[in-house]
Amino acid sequence: PSLGLVTGMIAYTARDLPRWNPISISGYHIREAGATAVQELAFTLANGLEYARGAVAAGLAIDAFAPRLSFFFACHNDFFEEIAKFRAARRLWAGLMKDRFGATRPESWKLRFHTQTAGSTLAAQEAPNNVVRVALQAMAAVLGGTQSLHCNALDEALALPTEATARLALRTQQVIAYESGVADVADPLGGSWFVERLTDEVARGAAQLIDEVEAIGGALRAVESGFYARHIEESAYRYQRDVDRGDRTIVGVNRFASEDGSGVPDLLRVDGEVGARQRDRIARLRATRDNVRVAAALDRVRAAAHASRETPGTPEVMEALVEGALARATTGELAGAMRDVFGPYRDAG
Repeated sequence: PSLGLVTGMIAYTARDLPRWNPISISGYHIREAGATAVQELAFTLANGLEYARGAVAAGLAIDAFAPRLSFFFACHNDFFEEIAKFRAARRLWAGLMKDRFGATRPESWKLRFHTQTAGSTLAAQEAPNNVVRVALQAMAAVLGGTQSLHCNALDEALALPTEATARLALRTQQVIAYESGVADVADPLGGSWFVERLTDEVARGAAQLIDEVEAIGGALRAVESGFYARHIEESAYRYQRDVDRGDRTIVGVNRFASEDGSGVPDLLRVDGEVGARQRDRIARLRATRDNVRVAAALDRVRAAAHASRETPGTPEVMEALVEGALARATTGELAGAMRDVFGPYRDAG
């Protein structure tokens, strides 16, 4: 049902919100779980292929929705590998759209992506070192061609950011954008023999892995069979083994470490009353809204969800969810109505 819901959302936005990005096809969580750069790229694009196939099977023309697909990647510390990954991603997606789907609009070939610096690379030990890590990752993302960027705060490994650390993270990308000059050129490292060769290597590795995913039936089957999980778990194990052995240096953690703690004097402390205040707000909402209208809207969500099981990829579920939101149903209530039909999520592993 999940694929049908996504394709239904794509159908809805293509028809009613043609300039809306219906989905951010994410590799960030894949990389944070321990995937390599090649695996992150391959599995993310394979997921994109699955969504595109579902939308085409539901009757949408590829050029009607492909220009609005967007992607979301992590950026790690291997500076040139990350740049190569982003360059390879654009190359591969353009080829897949043209060769496998026959997309004719140049906008359909473009891989538009957001990048977030990698939380899993940041250390609790000597936390100020994370400013350097984030700056390198952000610079690699920009040199690789990202359209938007999120920089993590230096205290990511310890807590949610304070106002001060969040501001420093923002200033990091602003310095890159407005002082470094690297954003003035579309592909500043294009033509570098090393970067071009590394881009080719990453692209070949990712293309081979995409073909393996396709051979077993596509991304949905790869998730259900544990194919993704096995690859990611093996890579995560190798990485951690190398860190534990000292074969991979993490500055301030397993080498060049000091004894004076994290170096972050103030961490964010969340007010314990936040939850109580939010519960009070929801109680007031439920007391003042039209609950007959809400109940009718939730019934429509359930009916649309049942119908989508018979005809995946139709926009009725999104229409019903929008109606529910306008009736002031809460996110939990809308999700609950969907859960009544589809059941709770069960990990395929």
